[in-house]
Amino acid sequence: MKNKWLLTVMACLAAVCTGRAAATLKIGDPAPKLQVGKWVQGEPVKAFEPGKVYVVEFWATWCGPCKVSIPHLNELYTKYKDKGVIVIGQDCWEEDEAEVAPFVKKMGANMTYRVAMDDKSKIEKGAMAVNWMDAAGQNGIPTAFVINKKGVIAWIGHPMEMTEKLWDDILSDKYDMAQAKADFEKAAAEHEKAEANQKQIQELSGKLGEAAQAEKWDEANGIVDQIAKLNPEDTISPQLVRMKLLLMQKKYDDAYKVAGGLSDAHPDEPRLQVSMAWAIVAEPGLEKRDTALAQKMAERANKATGGTNVPVLEVLARTQFMNGKKDEAIATEQKAVDAAPPAQAEPLKMNLKSYQDGKLPPR
Repeated sequence: MKNKWLLTVMACLAAVCTGRAAATLKIGDPAPKLQVGKWVQGEPVKAFEPGKVYVVEFWATWCGPCKVSIPHLNELYTKYKDKGVIVIGQDCWEEDEAEVAPFVKKMGANMTYRVAMDDKSKIEKGAMAVNWMDAAGQNGIPTAFVINKKGVIAWIGHPMEMTEKLWDDILSDKYDMAQAKADFEKAAAEHEKAEANQKQIQELSGKLGEAAQAEKWDEANGIVDQIAKLNPEDTISPQLVRMKLLLMQKKYDDAYKVAGGLSDAHPDEPRLQVSMAWAIVAEPGLEKRDTALAQKMAERANKATGGTNVPVLEVLARTQFMNGKKDEAIATEQKAVDAAPPAQAEPLKMNLKSYQDGKLPPR
């Protein structure tokens, strides 16, 4: 039994976050020099002056989260610009640098701090992008660096997480640099470990697919065990794979026992419930289908989505019909038709007609 459902679940197991290089620039290190290509707004900053606090925020015009964080940063800047804080909005990874100046102009009063372009004269990616973002192991924007009065990096993170207390502590020299450095390094170590685990999971997922296709069931289950140990927080995906492996072996009672346990453990997870329900009632080649369990799952998904989710209603109607509840199936499918946008309603009307005629619609 070779199909897309197992591949979909395996893809969940193998999902890998975007990797990032190990950080060589950390909290407590001297800030790299500024390598600005062009100042778009505000007085140029040639170097970090002792006695002043600097915030270097990396952003781009195409970045949605940046558009949200910029007003927050500007609000802080407005309160602290007379207290010795200088903010630099450092454009990076820009797709079209011609858009930067118009973007800043459009932001107006929400972006009044200095804005700079990256220097790409010698480094195609940009000197600031490489010597700050890459060096610090940061692969997402917006990202802000706070440099204290001694020219040392005191904080690295998302601009929305910056607070008045953070700026006050750094300005007043009350900031616990040692603790911040320890926290940063701990988070980096945890991320590095997670990255290594994800790489192993990806490799194991490939081996799992090969074992399943070759019907080497003991080997396949052993690989699932390994994956589960590498990612203990994910208690769902490994069980879904176990369910599928059991179905492939035609061990239906065992498979539905696993599925029922998952359903009971996560009653408010509609995507999980409807995915398992659909597999039970529509997976090609199954010689035994626990339609009662499938209906229970579909009902849970329907409850969790408020009774208005069209795909969930579709699955629920199918399970009801397969359990001999024709009138309920018709009523549920009618709800799906009523809830669907007009452009998507026609196939649902055809399914409704099938139920009214006493026939199970095609998958």
